[in-house]
Amino acid sequence: MIQRNLGPRTVGAIGLGGMPMSIEGRPDAERSLATIHAALDAGVTLIDTADAYHLHAGEVGHNEELIAKALKSYGGDTSQVLVATKGGHLRPGDGSWTQDGRPEYLKEAAKASARRLGVEAIGLYQFHRPDPRVPYAESVGALADLLEEGVIQLAGISNAGVAQIDEANQVLGGRLVSVQNQFSPAFRSSLPELEHCARLGIAFLPWSPLGGIRNAAGLGERHDAFNRVAADHGVSPQQVALAWELALAPVVIPIPGASRPSSITDSARATELVLSADELSLLSHVA
Repeated sequence: MIQRNLGPRTVGAIGLGGMPMSIEGRPDAERSLATIHAALDAGVTLIDTADAYHLHAGEVGHNEELIAKALKSYGGDTSQVLVATKGGHLRPGDGSWTQDGRPEYLKEAAKASARRLGVEAIGLYQFHRPDPRVPYAESVGALADLLEEGVIQLAGISNAGVAQIDEANQVLGGRLVSVQNQFSPAFRSSLPELEHCARLGIAFLPWSPLGGIRNAAGLGERHDAFNRVAADHGVSPQQVALAWELALAPVVIPIPGASRPSSITDSARATELVLSADELSLLSHVA
């Protein structure tokens, strides 16, 4: 798999999003472990998770523990795998999502995530979502403290606007390495953030890059241009979408969610798909 930079690290250009393996509709643990192992077999070295990726109130960190188990049970070398987790988003267990951006909460959450992942220092820790009740600089300041304390190795943010990217980078003293925002053929409003990251050399990690759990399978039906390009290349529309995103900027590292080995194996092949300038123009100018 082709590689891309994420701060001082190098990772495969397609990552794996772990959320579908731990929330509503999740598969059994055996299939989830097989999915993570298939991703590793395909050359994926960035795995994205969060302490909030769980279903019931009493299982915070379900996905982190699942990933830790998969890495431990994998037969190959995992030394180059970067596990990125997040804090600041919560699931009370009633299906809702809430925020807690208090510095003291984030620091404790990061330490708890490290314990679940079985690591001394988290590879990449990201502030999951801004909390309107807490000044943004204070929340990001917790990440700066975690860096200094050695609890985390790298710091990132998620669901952030251009001004927040700049503010976070300033608070972190230029050490912001990643921004994780929603971006897909159906959701392009974060293109300014993607382009801003490209100018700054900060990795941009599109979440739900195929349109989300419910819509990924029907991507080609919803976006005919992607379907037509896929037919021309003899590949899936999902591969075309990921290849298009990769072509937008060298800092883009999509993290498609998966809960089946076949899904992440197909997504990983997007790094081998080369689209022409005309195809890229077509895909960039259709809704």
